[in-house]
Amino acid sequence: MVFDLDMIKTVYRELPGRIAKARKAVNRPLTLSEKILFSHLHSDQKLEDFVRGKSYVNFSPDRVAMQDATAQMALLQFMSAGIPKVRVPSTVHCDHLILAKNGAAQDLKESLTASGEVFNFLESVSNKYGIGFWKPGAGIIHQVVLENYAFPGGMMIGTDSHTVNAGGLGMVAIGVGGADAVDVMSGMPWELKWPKLIGVKLTGKLSGWTSSKDVILKVAGILTVKGGTGAIVEYFGPGALTLSCTGKGTICNMGAEIGATTSTFGYDEKMAQYLRGTGRKEVADLANEVKEHLTGDPEVYANPEKYFDQVIEIDLSTLEPHINGPFTPDRAIPVSKFADEVRKNGWPQQLEVGLIGSCTNSSYEDITRSASLAKQAVDKKLKAKAEFTITPGSEQVRYTVERDGYLGIFEKMGGVVLANACGPCIGQWARHTNDPNRKNSIITSFNRNFAKRNDGNPNTHAFVASPEITTAFAIAGDLTFNPLEDTLINEEGKPVKLDEPTGVEFPPKGFDVKDPGYIAPAKDGSKVKVKIDPKSNRLQALSPFAPWDGKNLTGMKLLIKAKGKCTTDHISMAGPWLRFRGHLDNISNNTLTGAVNYFNDKTDSVKNQLTGEYGPVPATQRAYKAAGIPTIVVGDHNYGEGSSREHAAMQPRHLGIRVILVKSFARIHETNLKKQGMLALTFVNEADYDKIQEDDTIDIIDLTSFAPDRPLTLVLKHKDGTSHTIKANHSYNAGQIEWFKAGSALNLMAKQIAAAEKKPASKTAKKKSAKAKSAKKVVRKAVKKSAAKKKAKIARPKKAAKKVTRKKKKR
Repeated sequence: MVFDLDMIKTVYRELPGRIAKARKAVNRPLTLSEKILFSHLHSDQKLEDFVRGKSYVNFSPDRVAMQDATAQMALLQFMSAGIPKVRVPSTVHCDHLILAKNGAAQDLKESLTASGEVFNFLESVSNKYGIGFWKPGAGIIHQVVLENYAFPGGMMIGTDSHTVNAGGLGMVAIGVGGADAVDVMSGMPWELKWPKLIGVKLTGKLSGWTSSKDVILKVAGILTVKGGTGAIVEYFGPGALTLSCTGKGTICNMGAEIGATTSTFGYDEKMAQYLRGTGRKEVADLANEVKEHLTGDPEVYANPEKYFDQVIEIDLSTLEPHINGPFTPDRAIPVSKFADEVRKNGWPQQLEVGLIGSCTNSSYEDITRSASLAKQAVDKKLKAKAEFTITPGSEQVRYTVERDGYLGIFEKMGGVVLANACGPCIGQWARHTNDPNRKNSIITSFNRNFAKRNDGNPNTHAFVASPEITTAFAIAGDLTFNPLEDTLINEEGKPVKLDEPTGVEFPPKGFDVKDPGYIAPAKDGSKVKVKIDPKSNRLQALSPFAPWDGKNLTGMKLLIKAKGKCTTDHISMAGPWLRFRGHLDNISNNTLTGAVNYFNDKTDSVKNQLTGEYGPVPATQRAYKAAGIPTIVVGDHNYGEGSSREHAAMQPRHLGIRVILVKSFARIHETNLKKQGMLALTFVNEADYDKIQEDDTIDIIDLTSFAPDRPLTLVLKHKDGTSHTIKANHSYNAGQIEWFKAGSALNLMAKQIAAAEKKPASKTAKKKSAKAKSAKKVVRKAVKKSAAKKKAKIARPKKAAKKVTRKKKKR
């Protein structure tokens, strides 16, 4: 089945003309990223040579994808916008709220019971508003999108930072917050700062133990977690043509960890093969007709330094397998140096768990390469020394690899197959341990490894590697093992060496599945009822945030000065808290509980300036809110790194925090804060971060003149009576300032929609209407008159005849 084929046909039909206009406007060759961006400009957006990293531009994405944890808030917001049906193709995927504990069947059953209320809500709201619904167990959103919806040259947004996975099939796919999704689903323009461009030239060819995962692990080491911020990473070169489509997806997926807006590859034969292999021959045929427009111009790739802001070159033939971590995805270590790093840093050498799969590495190719190592372990009489779990990416992949015997191989090695869901990757892991705080090591083929992310234990040293390396380490149970060189002692006491992994891109018998898990929405959802129990602790209808009162912000108390890394996991943790993603007040009880307080190096412990006592962050903030006192949060670099979760912006807003002042923001989080009507500010002078004191009261004295490109002035009033005046930058444009004034972007949109519906007709329309009414009146009169005449003509002779008859009788 090909979804939304008419939409794809329209995109390809209009593509050549739009690109020709763009090339004429900028008067130079175009990168692939620029072609896709220019061809998706909103109809109201003027075409010009936009300034990278500066111009705010309106787009019309082709589709929206939402996962269950973020879809709740996105759809609660959409419901309040007053639109009867989504205006672009949209889908919901249930993958985050599924536990990982005992194995696929039992975990799925327990999750359906635990989160049934939420799944039912998502299914009913999808049914009502024309949204495709992928039920629990259908698969992880990004794998399902790659298999069913992604197409070369398209543009999509998704309420998950790893939406970028679809770049593996030549899309510009961007992770956003729910408010952005609401804009697009409502048919409104979607705004994005025109990205900078980073080119990655790939030469050579992968071999042996090295895989596509190692490309992005290497790139993460080069660019760091913030090196891609505000940029699209475009991969090209002869090496790119050798990578499988799902391998490309893996590279794009983890591009979220370098802060990139998205990553993408040009259309090639590998993509065409994947489209055909997943039942979308029609899309491949359409793409082939316009293939010169689905990759960068030849001049760009011949002289990339002229067209990209930064160029990186990687030789795949010499690339080593990498292991990244712990605690950050950009600490990249080649496998040849990893054992030394383990010993030097005192990381726990014993590996306790190896986990493969998740949205990053759960394709047929990934599973078959890992299974080739599992088979060796069985054949060579090796048992996995560490726990080992396998997470298939979709029901289609799971069904096919089971049919082809690969899951059975893992089970013989001692592996446990988990549900087709995110599970341990996003903290939905009920880990088997007697000491949840013990220092330990795990290795995964996932994409993130922040402290506490997988199992809630701050002492879990999580490392990221390819599925192949992860499997080999799980067999060895030792982080100082180098699978490329070292031997292992088997159950017979003999030394054995693992051979290089092997695998296949596509199942020889083709993909198969009995029930993919898709439920189409009703054609007419107007009669579908969406109910939210007022007493529910999982779902809560939203109330609009209050608009700005037009005054300067004064008397703000410092809630917390966050020290070091403060990701969205620190601001709004996942794991057990995922169950409250549809209930803003309940989930607000985890706000900033993972952030480290600069003044005492503790988490979830801040000073309440009203009482002088230390307490949890949410409770302290609720005390300020009850007293009517606004607050401010201060942070370090790349604040809000990580997930797209807009809860990290909505929770502070709900609790009464007014301003976030930091050294720098991660892109998605900054946008989310703006959308929710908060002030997202950055220090003009980063050294001013050190001037913030624990008992400060802070004023913004020129907010009444809030305008684009005009810094704001803050006065820091210290407890000892002294003060400092500092400047803060912002990146709000005129439209975003209107979001702030209205209280949120959603408030403004709802107001605009309501105004459009009540808008009186224009004079021309009124005249036309009047003429139409007059014409109808004339017609009605004429018809009436004509009917009366006819009646009269018929009636007269009859009357006359009666008279004559009567006269005759009288005679």
